[in-house]
Amino acid sequence: MRQTPRWRWWIHLLLIGVYPALGLLVRLGVGHSSRGPALSGSARGLLWVSGFELLLFSIFFALACLISRASREQLMLPWRPGWWVAPLGLVYSISIRIGLVMVSVAVVIVLAATRTMTPEKVQEYLNANRPDIDVLVSVSAMRDNPTYYWLTITLVSFVVAGLREEMWRAGTLAAMRVLWPRVFDSWRGQCLAVGLIALAFGFMHIQMGILAAIAAGILGLFLGAIIVVHRSIWPAVIAHGFFDATSMAILPWWIEKARQLH
Repeated sequence: MRQTPRWRWWIHLLLIGVYPALGLLVRLGVGHSSRGPALSGSARGLLWVSGFELLLFSIFFALACLISRASREQLMLPWRPGWWVAPLGLVYSISIRIGLVMVSVAVVIVLAATRTMTPEKVQEYLNANRPDIDVLVSVSAMRDNPTYYWLTITLVSFVVAGLREEMWRAGTLAAMRVLWPRVFDSWRGQCLAVGLIALAFGFMHIQMGILAAIAAGILGLFLGAIIVVHRSIWPAVIAHGFFDATSMAILPWWIEKARQLH
């Protein structure tokens, strides 16, 4: 790794950390007002907000990397492992979804076995704490507006979420490895760093509810591990994009069914 003054990396970490913090504050403010979802409720608004989000992130990320003089290797930007990136991303996306389901089932079984909560109370809790998707996107617009729907499962899922958030994850990991090499530069250290970053990633989704924040944290743990294993963000970007796209694709149907059951 390049020998760069530590103060440069401290500024890098500060800029990388300030960006999601500002975004969370804005989304929390939007979620508690009458202005609608953070990504707008119209196709034109969705394009505008997505473009603004990407531009703002690009400014923060580019400035951080210019100051720290981070290399492509440090940021895990090389395209690895060749043409396998897309198939691996798809397989990882399916595996992550299966993993989340298995974790959820295991938690329910443990709660039932220890009599902490009855199945009825578990179901009641899940209904009461369903992820509040409407603070992020408009479910009604996804159901009624095909353009909005397809922008959500393409632009939002793969670029605004997949690419932007995995670049943020890799940028944060790079700073932690350089600033605290004795703790985070080893294989185990990178796993620890991935876990800490996943906690922050989960908290960034807290405006959607506690269950959404937990799920996002677990998702972040898997995605961070993918980056570390392949030393590249790209399999994680594809996996993240497919995961969000499939989630968004079934969202209108799932919300409608949940409301009917409730």
